[in-house]
Amino acid sequence: MLVLVNKFKSSPFVVLSIFFSAFMILSSYSTTFGTPLFSETLAQSDLQVIKYKDLVIDLGDGVTTKAQLSYPAIGKGPFPAVLLIQGSGALDMNETLTKNSKPFWEISQYLSERGFAVLKYDKRGVGPESYTISNSSVWGNNTVDDQVNDGKKALNILVQQPEVDPKRISILGHSEGTLYAPIIGMDNSTMVRNIILMATLAQNPLKDVEYYQDVSLPLEYAMQVLDNNNTGLISIQQIVSDPFLRNFLLPPSVSHTNDSKAMTDALIKEFDNSSDINIDKQIKPFLIKGYENTTSFDVLECNTIGICPKLWKSLSNMPTSLSSIGNVSKSTGILILNGENDVQTPVQQAFLLHQRLNEVNHPDHTLITYPDLGHAFYPSSKWQTAFGPMEPDVLADLYSWLESHSR
Repeated sequence: MLVLVNKFKSSPFVVLSIFFSAFMILSSYSTTFGTPLFSETLAQSDLQVIKYKDLVIDLGDGVTTKAQLSYPAIGKGPFPAVLLIQGSGALDMNETLTKNSKPFWEISQYLSERGFAVLKYDKRGVGPESYTISNSSVWGNNTVDDQVNDGKKALNILVQQPEVDPKRISILGHSEGTLYAPIIGMDNSTMVRNIILMATLAQNPLKDVEYYQDVSLPLEYAMQVLDNNNTGLISIQQIVSDPFLRNFLLPPSVSHTNDSKAMTDALIKEFDNSSDINIDKQIKPFLIKGYENTTSFDVLECNTIGICPKLWKSLSNMPTSLSSIGNVSKSTGILILNGENDVQTPVQQAFLLHQRLNEVNHPDHTLITYPDLGHAFYPSSKWQTAFGPMEPDVLADLYSWLESHSR
């Protein structure tokens, strides 16, 4: 089954997804692969529909991390299960991006309410919540191999739980997690039935995707939005008044003050010009230099909650998903979901993976794209990621596909 779906275009898959989602919401009953999940006598507002089990995963070398298994409180197990692998940065098990954007909490709740067990875990070295570091040495020395091995250990913990059916296991990766989920799946092909990739990385995350974020995207914005006369020039005042581009050209200590004079002075000093700045000759080299600084590997210690130098280096050297996705077992179902306004993992990355799977004749892969949605599957512009609760349509599509692939 080779499926390519634009979510808001007519498609049998989409019609089925919408119908099924509506049925799930409006019905007083639900079934989990033939097992009644709710009964009329228990349809109460305070009914517990999800149970939770707190776990600790031994990652080796004295490193542990917290995890949580959620599963249906009603219905007969063991249940099909999903392992969640986060995106980049110091993220907790809920993948808390902002106060109102917690994709993995939403996914685990949604799926566990509908018959799935879901395991999520804090990244190694991360504290009790996102963007806190509990062990700077563990966090700063994190590598691709660590991420993959941590996922494998979490997978082993998942299949050992009595609430879980070890023959119906899926792995879901988001953003950077889409680099690791296929590797874990390929190395455990007899155990993993499905792989789900949300906000996909296909090419080298350092050489291709980060360059797009740091250089290509702001250049495209400068030319398409600010250079109205197609002269190749934009004024300093345009930059000062534009909250998007100025964040690329000014240090945060200046751009976040909203002090127009301070920003103007800083730009004049940087570009040695008090009027118009040349996009190609001045702004582009500046952006490339910033990209090179961001991705340099000569920092001895890591004090950032983002990607540390050691991880950057291992990411730059790892095989791309585009080169390896064709090796996924033909018996493994693959679902790819991407927002069309994703500026962190552009939708073209998802198209590349889909094309590669077509080339190797993988029999069961689906791509669904969502107009107007960004990296967190929340409505966003084509230039910036906005954060908020995931669109219900995305959760419904995820569940519908998983339900049909977990029987």
